[in-house]
Amino acid sequence: MGSGAGRVVVLGGSSGIGLATVKRLADAGYELIATGRDAGKLHASLADIQGAVRYEAFDGTQRASLDRFFSSIGTIDHLVIALSGGDGAGHFQELDLLALRRGFETKFWPHVQAVQAALPALRKGGSVTFLTSISARIANPGTSGLAAINGAIEAMVPVLARELAPTRVNAVSPGVVETPWWNAMPEEARRQFFASHASELPVARVGQPDDVAQAVAYLVGNGYTTGSIIECDGGLHLL
Repeated sequence: MGSGAGRVVVLGGSSGIGLATVKRLADAGYELIATGRDAGKLHASLADIQGAVRYEAFDGTQRASLDRFFSSIGTIDHLVIALSGGDGAGHFQELDLLALRRGFETKFWPHVQAVQAALPALRKGGSVTFLTSISARIANPGTSGLAAINGAIEAMVPVLARELAPTRVNAVSPGVVETPWWNAMPEEARRQFFASHASELPVARVGQPDDVAQAVAYLVGNGYTTGSIIECDGGLHLL
């Protein structure tokens, strides 16, 4: 068992950073419940993971589904919210404000309502970890909408860390990570973008899901860290 082992719910655990987090925490001895919309995808993604891992399929953006889920699973020790959205990018003058609204509906509100729904099941003194984005912390043209969405979540972290104490509340703020989030981009364009981005970063590469999962695992396991946001971006915030 890991030194802080307990029961962990990972919302959005079927792919990308969420799936990498499930794998890393399972290896550390935690009991995992991973969620996602697609039961078949969850089953296939989790099939080879060793340890105490199970899944529940439902739409994590729906409050009624969240309430049913958390009322049925008993007490949990940690909550990781890896639900992601894709809308809201673009230069401000031409920014589609309806898309920005969708971005809030698919990321900000799901994160907030997930924590509220989880509180009756979450052990006092456990933890909540949000997955946000480095767009909230850098002045990158074309990302004002993404900055607003992720910045709204990050602004709540220190407040919730005090309000929900002794439960710890933290976030990881990733940079460019090679996940299915980028799959809408044509493959060749995606490869070129990753290569160009890597050439600018101090670490000289784009991120992998497990890079971020390591940061999440630290926040889950370290009982003396709260109100913190870890920048896991390869040094992008330094540019």
